[in-house]
Amino acid sequence: MKYYIFIENNKINGAGQARIVSDIVINYEVSESFFKAYIETPDMYVWDIETETVIINPNYEQEQAQKEAERIAMLNLTGADVERGIYKAKGMDFDDIIAYLEAQPLAEDGTPIVDIKALKIELKANNFYRGNPYVQQIGTLLGFTDEQLNTFFETGDYTALLTQNEPEVGDV
Repeated sequence: MKYYIFIENNKINGAGQARIVSDIVINYEVSESFFKAYIETPDMYVWDIETETVIINPNYEQEQAQKEAERIAMLNLTGADVERGIYKAKGMDFDDIIAYLEAQPLAEDGTPIVDIKALKIELKANNFYRGNPYVQQIGTLLGFTDEQLNTFFETGDYTALLTQNEPEVGDV
């Protein structure tokens, strides 16, 4: 059995076990193990125009990290889920967060550390996206790590917001 990676317009556009008969598709023969590796992670490979070979994508890790960052940024929860999670983890609702921010000292330039009016508008949203800068800013101010916030938005489980030694609300 033969295995092929198909190249069209200097880009890999697929793979198969039969040749494609076409003037515009290059049939690049590969081993079975390479074929299986390509099928499993096609983004890991690119066509090198200079050597006319399939190579490991030198930007693969950065591209995957970017895709993961984009995926995480689009994770979302309802406003109620977020407020409930913060309440269960910190005993604060959105009104408490606003009061906490209003009590904070001003930044060096004399402005609040968070634009409170804009935050009040954000807090009326139906959905909260992990990539929203206010989510990051308020999460940091409340002492949540990026990992805790990511897990909370991934699972919706407020216990991700608890520190390791902090008891859950109601535990004594």
